[in-house]
Parts: sequence; C-alpha cells; structure tokens
Amino acid sequence: MRRRLAAAAALVLLAACSAPPEPPRAPSGEAPFVYVKNTDVITEWDPSRSYSNEIIAFQNVYETLTLWNPVTKKSAPRLATSWRSSADGRTWTFTLRSGVTFHTGRTLDAEAVKASIERTMKAKTGASYIWDAVSSIRVEGPLAVTFALKYPVPLDLVASAGYAAYIYDTKAAPDLAKWFQQGRDAGSGPYTVTKWNKGKEDELTLSAYEGYWDGWERPHYNTIKYRAVPDPERAYRMLQRGEATFVDRLDHELFAQAEAAPGLRTSDRPSFTTAMMLFNTAEGPMKDIRVRKAVQKALDYQGVVQALKGSVMPASGVIPEGLLGHVPARAPEQDVATATRLLQQAGYGPGGTPLRLRLTYGEGEADEQVLVRRLRAALQPLNITLEARGMNWNAQWELGKQRGQDIFVMYWWPDYADGYSYFGQVFRSADPPVMNLSYLNDPRLDTMLDTVPELTVTDKLAAQRVYEQATTWVLDQRAAAAMPWVVRSRRAYLGGVQGYDDNPAYPDVVFVYDLRPSG
Repeated sequence: MRRRLAAAAALVLLAACSAPPEPPRAPSGEAPFVYVKNTDVITEWDPSRSYSNEIIAFQNVYETLTLWNPVTKKSAPRLATSWRSSADGRTWTFTLRSGVTFHTGRTLDAEAVKASIERTMKAKTGASYIWDAVSSIRVEGPLAVTFALKYPVPLDLVASAGYAAYIYDTKAAPDLAKWFQQGRDAGSGPYTVTKWNKGKEDELTLSAYEGYWDGWERPHYNTIKYRAVPDPERAYRMLQRGEATFVDRLDHELFAQAEAAPGLRTSDRPSFTTAMMLFNTAEGPMKDIRVRKAVQKALDYQGVVQALKGSVMPASGVIPEGLLGHVPARAPEQDVATATRLLQQAGYGPGGTPLRLRLTYGEGEADEQVLVRRLRAALQPLNITLEARGMNWNAQWELGKQRGQDIFVMYWWPDYADGYSYFGQVFRSADPPVMNLSYLNDPRLDTMLDTVPELTVTDKLAAQRVYEQATTWVLDQRAAAAMPWVVRSRRAYLGGVQGYDDNPAYPDVVFVYDLRPSG
C-alpha cells in the first residue's frame, strides 16, 4: 500500500495553477463503502453451500472460528479465542468468545457451532470436504467445543477457510435453505443483509449490526454497497468521482492512472489467485489429448505476461508460490513446432481439417480478454478458429457444469491457505461436476490426492512430493489444463480510507469493519 496524496499534489501544483479536485468525501461514517466488482456478487446464499464470488460479502456478514494472518502465516482468533490439539493431532478443542450473538438475536455458543458445522458437513457440496477428517463434534460447555478426527489435519487452519467454515444460526427458520435463498443471512459478523437486487447493478447492501460483539464506538462504515460493473473504465471513473470507494481489479493502464491520481490510494500485492484454462477432457475435439497438448504448447505465455505489464506473474505449476505444493521452475513455454506436430497427428493443423474451439471467460475481465486475443492469434496459423464468449460468472459456471465449452477460463484461489483445494476441488473426479470443469476422471490421481491432507500434518516433505507428482500428472500426462499466470492483486480506493490491508487467503475481500473512514 502506498500513500501518494502529498507527493502527487505537490507535483501537480508545480505544473498548473491549481490541483485537480479530489473525489468528494462525506463525513466520517455517513458515506457507504461502495465496492465495485466486474461481475455479479451472489451465486449462493446458503453459507453451507457458498463457493464463489459472495466471499467478498460473506466475510463481512459471517465469521469463522479462526482467521488466517498473512503476516504470521498462522491462524488467529476470531470467534474462537484459543484452541489446543492433542499430541497426535486428532483431537482439537476450541474455546469460544463470550457475548456473541447472531443477527437473529440468538446466542452463539458451542451448541450453535456444533449444529452449524454438522449441517455444512451434511450438505456435501461446495467446500464441505474441508471437514472430512471430522468424525464427531462434542460440546464441552457453553463456550467449548471438541472435534475428534479420523486422521490429523491442521484444524485451526481448516477453521479459517473462506468457504464452508462459517458459523451461522441453524435455528433461524424451520426451512433454512428456503429462508437463505430469499436473500437473508444468519451470521454473527459486523454487517447484516438489508437489500438484495438480484441481477441488478446495485446488487447488494449490508448495514451495521448494532449488536456486534466488538462494538461500534470508533468511526466505522455503517453501510456497504456492492455494485456489479463489467466495464473497468466505467468502474474507474466512478472511483474518480467518489461514486465508488474501492475497485478490486484494474488493468495496467488504469492502475497506472490510479497510482498517480490525487485523492486515490493503491495496493499491489502477490496473490494466491491463479488463472486457469481448463480443457474439456470428456467430449468434443479436446477429448483427444494431442489437441489438448497442442493448445498448451501454442500459447505464448511470456508474451501474455509481458502484455499485462506487471498485473500478473508467471505461473509455475498449479499451486502458487507461498503455499505447500508449489513447484518452482515449471513456468510453461510456447512450442509451436510441437503444437503443429501434435495437431497433424490428430488430423488437424495446417493443411488438415479446420478446427473450431469454444472458449468462455469472465465478462469484464480485462486480463482474460488479453489472453483470449493472444490465444486466438496463436491458434489461427494452426488452422484453429477460437470462438470466445465473455459471460457473467453465474452463466459461465452453469454452462460449464453442462460441459458447454472446450476451454473454460477462470480464476482459482484456495479454500483456506493450503494447496489442496487447487487439486482436490478442480481436478479430483466429480460427477456431476462442480468446479472440476476439465471433467477429469482419473482414479490414479484421486488416490494420490487422498493422501495429502494427512501428510500435510505428519510429513510435509512427503506431501510436497505428492503435489509434485500430481502437478506432472495433471499438466503433462493428462494435459487437463494450462496455467497462464498468477494474479497480482491491484486495488484502487479513495484516499480517505484508512487501514486497508490485502489478505491473499481471502481474495478480493475487504474486511470493512477494520477500516477507518475519514472526511
């Protein structure tokens, strides 16, 4: 994060009679915090099933037992104030914070924690797999809950997950699933849902929960508004005019403007978010592994990274640097000669049968648009026509579940600060598919991956070896995907916002309660 206001203003005053006006700011706490995202926010209201963009709102509405701290790289207290594990790592006891209530008014106690996690485990969808090691949950008292595990896992880290770890009031309504889908919440966080306009630009509004356990004595934002604006240039203009408070991602040109703009601040950090090109291994022309490998080899990865001018970093393997499972020195490289040979073996390529491939990507994702242009240009000399379609996330995901494309471009981040979800959710066999949008069905890989959670606790070196084998298997042996880059999180926000920090374990999340508004 950089402070640029004074220096930028001084430079402008040297060049002109007066500085450009800064974005307007309302008095402290009165103006809403307006978060502008390029796509829709809510895909699922039920916190047991949530597994997508709504993380940016849910982390302000719901809370987890722990929170991952990017400085210490360890779990920190949230709803739990402390925890301990047995020597063998198979029993964990969490002591809960007293005085916490749900937005429904009910007390958050050990019974509520047990009921919430058990309901999420029974859902068997989204990221509920994070609790697979749990064999039972036992209430030890009003503020103590014990988890018995079938095998050791770092449960304090699991409990910090951005999905499936939320604690919510299971008694909020008799038909809880129906109640959630009406746009209601049952969280304990600092904000509660007050308005949901499905499919609209002004999609979601949250308001301060007066009974929040940490209080509202100091200045806070009392309202959060989430707006879906696919056009990044318009989003930036909204920020300049003070109509937006925070924009989560800008292309390199807009980010450079924001860095130099009076009245704005920027943040530029490495992330755990990886761009993925998932290939349809189940049907269509890319069912042929030679075609998949050819597309892998055709893309000019270095050219794409250079074209994005600092907003991304080269990917190496499947898991990004900073997490167990990262494989260094595996950055992909273009090899047109090999791509041509593989296509000709499959009956395509120059002089062969023309090939058309359907690709979907995120509407409004400027970086993905660059990828599409570069890939199309690389494939055209190989007698391949790329039909690319930008879609809002909900529509793209639904089409992907129906195997409606040859290449599915998406961003992926971990369920918690661990490498397993990059494989376990994206490449482990799943029928019907949820996030396995390469439709890979590989028992050998499944068996390999099933050993990782326990090894992460008992033998990290062995876990790393498994990840390395899985990386080779997915990218080389099965050619199920290509990894073009890892994102640098480039944010821009109003200069009056104090206390913002980026946490890569919770991508694009702004913990608004922690901010200080200033007039």
